[in-house]
Amino acid sequence: MALITTGNQLIKDLESSGALALYVPLEGGFEGRYQRRIRAAGYTSLNISAKGLGDLSMYLTGVHGVRPPHLGKKSLGSGAAVGYVYYLPPILSTQLEHLPPKSKGLLLWIVEGQILSRQEIEYLTMLPKMEPRVKLAVEMGGDRYFRWEPLANTLPAA
Repeated sequence: MALITTGNQLIKDLESSGALALYVPLEGGFEGRYQRRIRAAGYTSLNISAKGLGDLSMYLTGVHGVRPPHLGKKSLGSGAAVGYVYYLPPILSTQLEHLPPKSKGLLLWIVEGQILSRQEIEYLTMLPKMEPRVKLAVEMGGDRYFRWEPLANTLPAA
């Protein structure tokens, strides 16, 4: 890999396939450079971790409930545990509503994507087709150099 890269091929592949599986060196550094190149190309980026997402479709596109951590305290209610649920707006629609006028779209950069199940990866490959302004970059593991492929190619044969 060259020390100075423009990232043009990554941007072209991202725009053509919509979702890319990334394999990055474990010592880090390269993903930040590529994120800067993508932002300079006109995309707004949002970084999230795949750990703890739960139901991807509800987390990204629907209103979803979140319970605060229990922290070992007893409930004041009698009988069954009384818990509070906070409802959060969908992340993608909220971000897309607040995009700058000249933005090409939203890049959703997901780290630790190797823990995602087959169904979740299938959903992520379909998401750019459902919402064309959304592009996905999912870090699927480590490698000796920064490389990528379409996310659909990472699905195991059924």
